[in-house]
Amino acid sequence: MTRVCLIGEAGTNLQYELLSRETAREALSTYDLERPVENSLAVRTVSIGAAVSLLNDLNWYLTRFVDEALVQDPSISDDDWLSRSLATQLRNGDIEPEATAEFCKVYGLERVDAGSEPAADDATGTGDHRADADGGAKASDGPETGTGSDPGAGMSDSSRADRAGVAEPTHRLVEPLYVRRVDGEIPEYDLRDVEDTLVVRLTEAEYS
Repeated sequence: MTRVCLIGEAGTNLQYELLSRETAREALSTYDLERPVENSLAVRTVSIGAAVSLLNDLNWYLTRFVDEALVQDPSISDDDWLSRSLATQLRNGDIEPEATAEFCKVYGLERVDAGSEPAADDATGTGDHRADADGGAKASDGPETGTGSDPGAGMSDSSRADRAGVAEPTHRLVEPLYVRRVDGEIPEYDLRDVEDTLVVRLTEAEYS
């Protein structure tokens, strides 16, 4: 199945922002929610087309509370994720799957300590570090506020996660390194010591 993962803007609580608003909550109500990394929300859909449609339905919220909207489809890669723009190009037939691997953004994955707060420079999207294979949102009322009807209002992030049945994440994304894959190889992530990495395939325009 195709996965969709939303990464919240720094300073927001993504799960609260989405689930406290009726339209977003209804759009997500048919899915089992996951939190693969800190301040994220992920679901599984049936195809890239369904994933892109869901992102389009949530677009108002994405522009206000989401730093990254990612798609992963096993027909493209079992490991790499796709940016929303690249997933849309694939859905529209504007690019072939085998042509998606060159331009990438590699995030470090850093373990989250219980009760810790992310560092200021750990927000996704900060920094613009580039290498090649040779080396080297504030809250808004929105269409509906939902503030009066949110059963999780006033609850801590972990309490809301427990209430929604969403497991607490164990890792956070840290500063990305922009790279080009050459001959199937990606340069090593060297911005800091991390436990693992997450690769996002980009359009050429996003890489540039």
